[in-house]
Amino acid sequence: METNKNKGELDALLDVQRKAGIAKFTKEKNQIYADGITNVVNSGILDKALNVGDKAPNFTLNNALNQPVSLYNTLENGPVVLTWYRGGWCPYCNITLHHLQEHFPEFKKAGATLLALTPELPDNSLNTSEKNNLEFTVLSDIGNTVGKTYGVVFELTKEVASIYQEGFGLNQKNGDNSNELPLAATYVIDKKGVIQYAFLDADYKERAESKEIVSALNKLK
Repeated sequence: METNKNKGELDALLDVQRKAGIAKFTKEKNQIYADGITNVVNSGILDKALNVGDKAPNFTLNNALNQPVSLYNTLENGPVVLTWYRGGWCPYCNITLHHLQEHFPEFKKAGATLLALTPELPDNSLNTSEKNNLEFTVLSDIGNTVGKTYGVVFELTKEVASIYQEGFGLNQKNGDNSNELPLAATYVIDKKGVIQYAFLDADYKERAESKEIVSALNKLK
């Protein structure tokens, strides 16, 4: 499991957002968010999620244009970078998607396909794709069905769920009342379907660096 021990380009961008968030929110709200992350850690999800060496389960999901995309069919063309984001409402996700788009040519040069999964309904994921001018594929994982097979889904605390629902209507965005979200997980999966790189972190403000992803892809050659 990788973490951003060596702070990189993306982390510097995310740090600006982290500081802005702390300054924007009340002490109480910042504590609710911090407690939410602690709850994710205590859930044991990081130990249960699929990791390096595990076989990646196949899946078929629809993209933003409602066209089916299969993981194993995609793997026939080369390795896959599989990443989850919480939704277009999440500023950390939007920063990360934009960063991945900027580095997308490096993924393509390494022969990889980038698939981004979100529990948002297709209409919302399309808006995110358009907003960020994404060239890679965004897939709607309604009900976090695929995320659960990878073990990266958790339930928000009641306090965080309440803030999200009142703030932007999380249940409407996702089309359910589960209050479940995926970790901001990223996997590099080789052509045989085996996970060769895994970034898993309980903190949604931490994300996989593109340079680490590209390094993992280059090791597959």
